[in-house]
Amino acid sequence: MKSLLEKISSLRLLVVGDVMLDHYIHGDATRISPEAPVPVVNVVRDRYVAGGAANVALNVCALGAKSVLCGLCGDDEAGRRLRSILQDRGIEYATEFCRNELATIIKSRVVVRNQQLCRIDRELPPERYALTSGAAREKLFAEIEKVDALIISDYAKGAIDLELLTQIVAQAERRRLLVALDPKPRRRLPFKNIGLITPNKNEAIELAEMQNEISQGEFPAEEICARIWEKHKPRDLVITLGADGMLLSREGKILRHIPTFAREVFDVSGAGDTVIAALTLALAAGAELDTAAHFANTAAGIVVGKFGTATASPEEILAFGK
Repeated sequence: MKSLLEKISSLRLLVVGDVMLDHYIHGDATRISPEAPVPVVNVVRDRYVAGGAANVALNVCALGAKSVLCGLCGDDEAGRRLRSILQDRGIEYATEFCRNELATIIKSRVVVRNQQLCRIDRELPPERYALTSGAAREKLFAEIEKVDALIISDYAKGAIDLELLTQIVAQAERRRLLVALDPKPRRRLPFKNIGLITPNKNEAIELAEMQNEISQGEFPAEEICARIWEKHKPRDLVITLGADGMLLSREGKILRHIPTFAREVFDVSGAGDTVIAALTLALAAGAELDTAAHFANTAAGIVVGKFGTATASPEEILAFGK
């Protein structure tokens, strides 16, 4: 791990995708409202953290690499708060991606005694967040020329479409860069030849288009991996299985299953962001898939032991196995 982390510290990674602000409203609820059968929450504090693709960028930075983020936000209070968080963590985020007419995507979670009561989303239609303008698009493609690998973080909010994805992959291939994708199957983007994809269990079933063929709780891993390979041709497929760990596949064949490294699962929010950040960094640093998966599994095991959107540091990873 120490040798791998040293190699990671020399990397510069690009994250492209849906940028958002995560807002946690912490409070307590001791009575029911007289107006409706709902709890009355007495707010104790508000907490703001980077979400979506911005959280992937934070994970990259937390693991010791340099991080560049491309995705749109608004020049509003939420956008200014988000940019301040990114700046404090040393993440490069250019002014070309900030728009006066845009509202920053916000996910607000009401949390009572460490239990999420509800989530409130604020966002505009997906087409408003598309990376279509000249300045933003030019900046994105200029950054691809200066990085060691890139992650496409698709939260289905509008930043990623097939045309953009195809252009990014083509430019990355010319530079022989690893491209990793965290896909959202409901978008039904017919992508192909991505270096790494990291769906969770349900997303893998959707990517294989087997939702109507298997019963609740079933997971025919071999067929799912084979179908995803047939449809999308990813070089490496890593399926995150929650408490059951990770499944590694290459060219449609299962390589192995890695059990979870989590000692305590407190909150799985953002764990997928940690997995793709750690996997991509490790592979870009020259690690084999098996080693990269162990590294990512360790980082995810740390993150799920924390509340809310979180990251893992090199120090935590080195201490985790002791």
